[in-house]
Amino acid sequence: MSLKLEIKRKALHMTGLSVPLVYLLFGKEIALIFVTTFLVIFILLEPFRIVEDLRNKVKKKLGLPNGVVERLEKEIDSITREHEKRNIGAHIYFTIAALLIVFFFPKEVAIGSIAVATLGDAMAAIIGKPFGRHRFKNGKSIEGSLAYFLTGLAILTPLIGIKMAVLGSLVGTLAELYELPPDDNFSNQLAIAIALYLAGVRG
Repeated sequence: MSLKLEIKRKALHMTGLSVPLVYLLFGKEIALIFVTTFLVIFILLEPFRIVEDLRNKVKKKLGLPNGVVERLEKEIDSITREHEKRNIGAHIYFTIAALLIVFFFPKEVAIGSIAVATLGDAMAAIIGKPFGRHRFKNGKSIEGSLAYFLTGLAILTPLIGIKMAVLGSLVGTLAELYELPPDDNFSNQLAIAIALYLAGVRG
């Protein structure tokens, strides 16, 4: 995927920052309602994204203008990873993980882990793709991983202090680098949250 398309994809992913923002402004209960609502919407819409025949039937029934819909479909397809085109999308994995984190973990852990996974992943791609000169076997770079780590430090330090910030950032960097299954959008934020909680961050 080109840098331009990668930036478009990451810009869409950045909407995930709305979860820690809602939690910070309105508290846990509202954040849970917010995340649950979008998870339900995403799950209901997912079959239409994956199954072209189903999508075509809906377009025909609703009488949607083909030109506008086709441009939208082309735009979505251009930023979709190959493995997502016929499988569960990254947004579903992200939202499920965010819901688990908001429900089970302390406020600082939840806000920090979701924000780091979202912004850190974006920075790793934006820095790593054009400026990465030292590549790992999976194509990712030391420069991208460093961008993730520094982003994590900047987010976590005001929330939980420098020592725990280093731990959370390191765990997130490694989770992003190795793309832990089932999907890095799921495992990345959960890895940070679990590590911080086990290390004693209780809010």
